[in-house]
Amino acid sequence: MLATLYITVDTIVATGQDVAPAGSKTISTIISRVPLAFAAIGLIALTGPAPAPLLAQAREATAPAAYVPAEEIKGQIEQMRLALKPGQTFAYQPIVRAGNADAAIEYWLKPGKPAVHPDQAEYVVVLAGSGTLVSGGTMTDAATTNPTLIEGGRIIGGTTRALRPGDVFLIAAGTPHWFGITGQRLVLLGTKIPQHRG
Repeated sequence: MLATLYITVDTIVATGQDVAPAGSKTISTIISRVPLAFAAIGLIALTGPAPAPLLAQAREATAPAAYVPAEEIKGQIEQMRLALKPGQTFAYQPIVRAGNADAAIEYWLKPGKPAVHPDQAEYVVVLAGSGTLVSGGTMTDAATTNPTLIEGGRIIGGTTRALRPGDVFLIAAGTPHWFGITGQRLVLLGTKIPQHRG
């Protein structure tokens, strides 16, 4: 039984209580049944309870690997967008985990503070939106937030690169970095990898 149907301009996602917690399905056959006027609205919610988050927790890697298909990632990004509260500018959802390394979707509406991960490299794929990456240089006003994160005021002398979907980058442990948002959002798949510097 379909509890909620979400129709957006670029995707059609169905969710409901009968769908596996980590699953969503892109339904192309519904397109022919929905008047084009509805598609122009951007989002239609039919009666029914609000959908539960698609991924309640990261999937642990087991032999041969943890796997999350592309349609579930797209569905999770949409769920994160819908779940944002007024004034909320950042959301984080772990997707897969193997030991002490994990990969998570980071949904940014506004930039955070410059950061350094002392003992973690960060491998990132841009999933949606646009922004900038400033990396390297020196971070001012550094303050330890927790053992894996040092935040600061700004980065001096870093390298700036434009970000768009499909871009991939790896930030070495101990390297200052900051993400700017140049469009409406910046959605990243970030993987923290323990990296002990010698």
